Amino acid sequence: MKISKTEKKRLARLALICCLSLFLLSAALPGLSTIAQSPQPFVVEYYYKVKWGHADEFIRLFKKNHYPVLRKEQELGRILNISAVTPKYHATEDGRWDYRVTITWKDAATAHDNFDSASLLKQLYPDQDTFRKEEQRRFEILEAHWDVPIVTLDLNK
Repeated sequence: MKISKTEKKRLARLALICCLSLFLLSAALPGLSTIAQSPQPFVVEYYYKVKWGHADEFIRLFKKNHYPVLRKEQELGRILNISAVTPKYHATEDGRWDYRVTITWKDAATAHDNFDSASLLKQLYPDQDTFRKEEQRRFEILEAHWDVPIVTLDLNK
């Protein structure tokens, strides 16, 4: 997939933000590093903020081109659960997000490995040119995206 220089910079910034978030979380929550290394399910919430007026187009492209890949990873046992929500009402612009996809990974190692999905993409999308154009469009209408690994707190302890 051909990605523009601007998109590469944006993706690099997002990757840096994710890494910094993980670092800060590991410093702030004692024991997170042992949780991340244990073979327990690892849950991540993926937030998508879409340019105004393009939410329907974004979710249509997501369901067509990204969700089937996630489902294949679920069939492989890498992902245990996939769910998605959208807010019923709107929020302030600075706190607005349009979709939250929650993925429960088999474990933290699986969520962070270098899984190569190229063979899945070729299998699912024989017309790679159309797939690349649609994925490029999905990212063009995406205003912001962030990932939040979550840990369940036991409020009784």
